[in-house]
Amino acid sequence: MTGGAVAAAAHRELEAATAREADDPPDVGRVRGSDDGGGVAIETAVEQPARGVVLRIAGRDDAKRLFGQERGDRVRALGAGAAHAGETDGGVKTHRRGRRYHDVVSDIAVDRGSDLGTQLEAHRLELTAYCYRMLGSAFEAEDAVQEAFVRAWRGFDAFEGRSSFRSWLYRIATNVCLDMKGASQRRARPMDLGPARSADAPLGTPLEETMWIEPIPDSRVVSATSDPVEAAIAKESVRLAFVAALQHLPAKQRAVLILREVLRWQADEVAELLGTSVAAVNSALQRARATLASKDVSAAARPAELDEQQRALLARYVKAFEQYDMDALTSVLHEDATWNMPPYALWLQTHEDVRKWCLGPGIGCQGSRLIPVMANGSPAFGQYKPDPNGGLAPWSLQVLEISGDKLSGITFFLDTARLFPLFGLPAHLDH
Repeated sequence: MTGGAVAAAAHRELEAATAREADDPPDVGRVRGSDDGGGVAIETAVEQPARGVVLRIAGRDDAKRLFGQERGDRVRALGAGAAHAGETDGGVKTHRRGRRYHDVVSDIAVDRGSDLGTQLEAHRLELTAYCYRMLGSAFEAEDAVQEAFVRAWRGFDAFEGRSSFRSWLYRIATNVCLDMKGASQRRARPMDLGPARSADAPLGTPLEETMWIEPIPDSRVVSATSDPVEAAIAKESVRLAFVAALQHLPAKQRAVLILREVLRWQADEVAELLGTSVAAVNSALQRARATLASKDVSAAARPAELDEQQRALLARYVKAFEQYDMDALTSVLHEDATWNMPPYALWLQTHEDVRKWCLGPGIGCQGSRLIPVMANGSPAFGQYKPDPNGGLAPWSLQVLEISGDKLSGITFFLDTARLFPLFGLPAHLDH
């Protein structure tokens, strides 16, 4: 296929992409001009003067992203190099407590002749964090952000700049979350579904993945900041317990509380975003606060970084788990620490039951190896257990909760097929 033919094909596909629904199956083979799976797809830039945007498809992967072939990447191909850019010039300043939101956040002047894709990418992380708090799922959050970007791209001509570009994106993202089934379907943790059981109880059958709060990598939701208070709030507001508590709120109350308490928007700004009154926002916030208070959780800042004592605690935990030393393992747990394993509803809460479980149904975890990651503002580990065919196979993503000088809970997320790629963990360990 010649360069001119490729450019023409790109034009046709881009026009088709703007017309079709987000989930319509595209034909990427036509874009790249080849069905053999090899080579670069398109090496050209396609201008759309009416939109004032330049779209570039740099290669096969970018074509797949643009046309929705890869989850969480549909719009990353928008803009020259946007699919591969790790940094942008459109950075957003960190909000400071006590000042009006838009007095602090620089309203990004949207240059209609500039790269819309890059401007959207500049907001990906904070919007992902917002949608994750709303939906409780890493994958749904990514889908929501992608849908918000698609709507922003399609509706960019109607954006008149009366509000900031950022608040416009938040309005779109909020509407996407409210439209999604996940906003009305409350996700939970095993502890929300019933009392603790004993290690002798049957494990039961796994429940649907849509039932559960899912973990998310810190890198997807926590931005680098030099302000320790802001960093602490960002991490605290994505911890499993806080996100689970948010799920007890109706979707609009959830949005109000996140915007007011976590992102520190003013009541009039939230009212404008939601199309309601300041009185309604304040009322919703009061009810949301009362609900969270009854769950004994808040987004109040705790130190963002682990201190020396906590790092030593984690080292003791890893050693105890890898050596399968039950005395050492229970010594790092509070007596009422929770031990739970989504997608199963069963959860445990005593040293005796943890010990009986590990030496009974969980004995296959003996000889495991733990690889450290960070999830939901908390220390986490990819757990690999011995594989009968050799080496070590993925078994769970462990997310640890620390309270004082011990662990207050461990969640073993067993859906490694979905979660390990999300966290960049290897599919198998040789030893």
